[in-house]
Amino acid sequence: MERKNILVTGVSRGLGIQLVKSLLADENHCIYGISRSKTPELEQLLSEYPDRLKWLGYDLSDVENIRKVIFKEFIGFNTPLHGFVNNAAVAYDDIVTNLNYEPLLKMYHVNVFAPMLLTKYAIRHFLLHNTKGSIVHLSSISVHTGYKGLAMYASSKGALEAFSKNTAREWGEKGIRSNTLVAGFMETDMSATLTDDQKNRIYKRTSMKVPTTTISVAETIKFLLSDAAESVTAQNIHVDSGTI
Repeated sequence: MERKNILVTGVSRGLGIQLVKSLLADENHCIYGISRSKTPELEQLLSEYPDRLKWLGYDLSDVENIRKVIFKEFIGFNTPLHGFVNNAAVAYDDIVTNLNYEPLLKMYHVNVFAPMLLTKYAIRHFLLHNTKGSIVHLSSISVHTGYKGLAMYASSKGALEAFSKNTAREWGEKGIRSNTLVAGFMETDMSATLTDDQKNRIYKRTSMKVPTTTISVAETIKFLLSDAAESVTAQNIHVDSGTI
């Protein structure tokens, strides 16, 4: 069976590291992972899977060099790409009346502009090698149900949902699929600043009254990348413990 090469951003911790583990459990996956830093957990995986896990330290706020550094130098134009998972994100949390342009712009560079350019070049890679590639963008439940202080962050994820759906319409005839996974509230570094009381109030809004697990999100992404999901595109897939 042909080995599938998957580009994944934000692989150093949280959902990203769980996704890498889930994908590497299938011997037919080779991961091209990107993150700003290298954590001990990522170091361990790199030593365990030297042939199937490649890593690049890159700050996605540098949108101008994405093609050169990631696609030309890191992956290489001779390597067929079969999937792209846009997982990396930064949060800018505050109430709207405190909104400042500079942190808003910085967040949009990482959460919106970089994913759009990565999608552009991933699709070109698919076309170059005639592969029916799958794109998965990580979205957030905050797009669909309001949380105080998350208006700016939710807006960036909402932009991705619209972008993904239209990408799917544009490239479906080539067998290229694009979906967003709408993740519920997970126990990750991004949520570590919240108090237990704040977290519990969020959990109580869900059907299951518990946080969404990273493994359930990762395994759903794995399915969306697979041939078993060949008819699934232009969708927002909710994995949110029943928040909506």
